Amino acid sequence: MPHNTTNRPEVGRPHVPGYGIPSEVEGTLPWDYVVERMTQARNYWLATAQLDGVPHAVPVWGVWVAGTLYFGGGPQTRWSRNLAANPRVVVHLDDSEKAVILEGTVTRIADPDDPLVARLDDAYEAKYAMRHGIPFWVLRPHKAFAWTRFPDDATRWTFE
Repeated sequence: MPHNTTNRPEVGRPHVPGYGIPSEVEGTLPWDYVVERMTQARNYWLATAQLDGVPHAVPVWGVWVAGTLYFGGGPQTRWSRNLAANPRVVVHLDDSEKAVILEGTVTRIADPDDPLVARLDDAYEAKYAMRHGIPFWVLRPHKAFAWTRFPDDATRWTFE
């Protein structure tokens, strides 16, 4: 079952001493900013770790549907094998000045009869003019970060 991030996560500030990030919640970004950026993005940078801890980063295509990021790729790709062994992941967008970063874990949809597959394929077709098919990885964020004017509006969200 996908983690529905349409419910508002708890908002706060990143803890980065010495960088001038305000401590008060006033001035933080709304969660809708993340939703809009994730929905509109064409590419998502994915950071995984190999079994020996060596990091691996790669851009992937994906779709943001009902508050959740779904992405896919062949099961023999380095990053897919990394996620199968260690589901912890960081996903971020291309723009570091208008940053969006999600930290979390993934699960996998491999059943072609899963009711979400048709909806995700439709979203892929609308976005990339192609259908994806299974498998899909499903991101369940634990934390999210974003800013447009660092450090003034640097924002952290945490999920239950």
